[in-house]
Amino acid sequence: MPVINDKNREILNNIQVDFPIDSRPYKILAQKLGLHEDDLIQRINQMKEDLLIRRIGGNFSPDRLGYYSTLCAAKVPDDKIELFTKTVNAYSGVTHNYKRDHEFNIWFTFIASSVEIINDSLQQIQKATNIETILNLPATKVFKISANFKL
Repeated sequence: MPVINDKNREILNNIQVDFPIDSRPYKILAQKLGLHEDDLIQRINQMKEDLLIRRIGGNFSPDRLGYYSTLCAAKVPDDKIELFTKTVNAYSGVTHNYKRDHEFNIWFTFIASSVEIINDSLQQIQKATNIETILNLPATKVFKISANFKL
């Protein structure tokens, strides 16, 4: 696993909670951190390559924007986990997935503009991976919490 130096730790702590909303957010963030914009972008790209950062994007409440969200769980044999997660991750509505020590061992969240899109996508995932058991557990009430990881 890559070592996180002090400057990258500072970058990670800042982009989680105070990412500027601006046409040049990296310039503003770089100034705050005492870096040049190009250096900041290079560091972030390297952390993405090192899998320290999966994505940078907005976090919104799906229901307030007219979207639907669901939690999904699947029974995936060990030899199909890579194919299954790669297939799931290809859908833009998937915000994250994770492996659990349970018979339903792969869990992921899916957000879309309609329930039909979610259902169709889950059927496509089943067909592409030959995984028949995918639970679809739609949200009935959304609770948004902030998950920030101070490094």
